[in-house]
Amino acid sequence: MMKGTMDVRARFFVLLCLIGLTCAEPVKFIDCGSSSGKVSIVDITPCASQPCRLERGQSYSVNVTFDSAVQSQSSTAVVHGIVAGVPIPFPIPIEDGCKSGIQCPIQKQQQYHYLNSLPVKSEYPAIKLVVEWELRDDNKKDLFCIRFPVQIVN
Repeated sequence: MMKGTMDVRARFFVLLCLIGLTCAEPVKFIDCGSSSGKVSIVDITPCASQPCRLERGQSYSVNVTFDSAVQSQSSTAVVHGIVAGVPIPFPIPIEDGCKSGIQCPIQKQQQYHYLNSLPVKSEYPAIKLVVEWELRDDNKKDLFCIRFPVQIVN
């Protein structure tokens, strides 16, 4: 009887370890002026620890859960890397938020899951920086503006 209990505990422990390796914890972020919405969760996959270590030549999934405070027919993403206080444009594959998991038109008092990828080009230097990610509404106001630290590695 005791052996069966130990087997169950061992299996449960292994299962918890596996879940821990595959589930990312939410990324710590700073709101940098979300005037038209409120961010609740930011996930970057894969990101095992913070600041997220982004390997050159790889692409990362960015998922932002936010509530909209306005209606908007469209949304546009603008991403910058901030190095020594200077914002440098960080190109992303899809700038149109309506093609990034958001069903447009955006409704007031609705929750949305914005999903896009962050490609890290091979020619980027290995450096620590802050990513600033904005999603703008029709009036160019931020549905969300978040900043989170990353480290680009070899």
